[in-house]
Amino acid sequence: MTLPTPENSSDSKSNVALPPIAQVPAMWTFIGLVGGLLGGLAVAFLAPQALPLVETWVKPVGEMWLRALQATIVPLVAALLFTGVTQTVAMASAGAMARRSLGMFLGVLSFSALTAILVTPVLLKLLPIPAEAGAALRTSLAAAEAGPVPGVAEFLRSIVPTNVIDAAANDRMLPMILFVAVFALAVGRLAGAQREVMTTFFAALASAMLVMIGWVLALAPIGVFALSMAVAASSGTAAIGALAHYVLILLLTGSVVLVAGYVFAVAIARQPLGAFVRAMLPVQTIALSTQSSLASLPAMLGACGRLGVRETTSEFVMPLAVALFRATSPVMNLAVAIYVANLYGVPLSPMLMVSAWIVAILVSLSSVSLPGSISFVASVGPIAIAMNTPIAPLALLVAVEVLPDLLRTVGNVTFDVAVTAAVDRRTR
Repeated sequence: MTLPTPENSSDSKSNVALPPIAQVPAMWTFIGLVGGLLGGLAVAFLAPQALPLVETWVKPVGEMWLRALQATIVPLVAALLFTGVTQTVAMASAGAMARRSLGMFLGVLSFSALTAILVTPVLLKLLPIPAEAGAALRTSLAAAEAGPVPGVAEFLRSIVPTNVIDAAANDRMLPMILFVAVFALAVGRLAGAQREVMTTFFAALASAMLVMIGWVLALAPIGVFALSMAVAASSGTAAIGALAHYVLILLLTGSVVLVAGYVFAVAIARQPLGAFVRAMLPVQTIALSTQSSLASLPAMLGACGRLGVRETTSEFVMPLAVALFRATSPVMNLAVAIYVANLYGVPLSPMLMVSAWIVAILVSLSSVSLPGSISFVASVGPIAIAMNTPIAPLALLVAVEVLPDLLRTVGNVTFDVAVTAAVDRRTR
């Protein structure tokens, strides 16, 4: 697959050659979650004497699956970030329209991440996590061991690692990600043959890691079943309440960016609100039914035509947006990490939030064209690690990603059309 360029604007994939990835439908993972919860409730209320058996035989299965998932995060993110930065730089050199588009993308992604930082804590104060539900998840999943909160000087020193391998091995995500981003920029300055070797290596590494994580996620129904059964067996119905509360907070936070898409269309793209709403309805219908921005691309091009966007602009910017731009990724991924931090009582200093803000923006560029479950793990995991937040709950939260993923897709296609219209207006 190749990145969309002026000569190849119909292809919306990234330049990572994605191999066939072992995936099971999200519904099977959700069924595993429901089955595990029901099985755990049966143990909790009907056969409490079986709880030691669940702790001995079932819970370790889920923990093994979780460990396998954790092992893939750092190399996967490093490889995908490298390819994401190189293709972004390549597009920036494609012309003024590409640079203007990328500038708007980065601006919206920065706003999206900031929205999570500002809105999610407020929502958690207004709608706090139910005490019993939070305690249930904390005791049933991996315990949180929050590290010391760094001061400003320590934070600034930590940005530049003395040993990037050590930083990756010890889950110091921000310095590792920044090093990879700068390394990718440096590779872009090499001679053609050397640059091609490095690009091919990281593309192959990303493809291999995607195969591995695909294998792990193919076992998601089993892993989620084991984890959720252990949680429900020890906590009863409280775990269900915690998952429902999480989905509610995530949807409310993401809705802010969805609404901001309409504001952006009116204020920046100068589109009449009524016309934009009417143009987006068929696009959002397809987005809801397919949960795919790529599948919605023809409808988005049609919406641009109805809004008076020039065909030359829409046929270039829209595939670029589908390939690189995920407006809702920073807000919703960072909201997940903030929720987990709140759940475990992890203190979030301003420096940690700055770190998470940067990581959320950078990893959103590295998760293009990935299946939903892989994107969830690859995007949220690094943010949680950067915030000293445990990632064990992600193994359960990925199973209830169905509803949040619908909002993600609707928000993404809305901003894709709005930004394309804004670029067209700026280039007239």
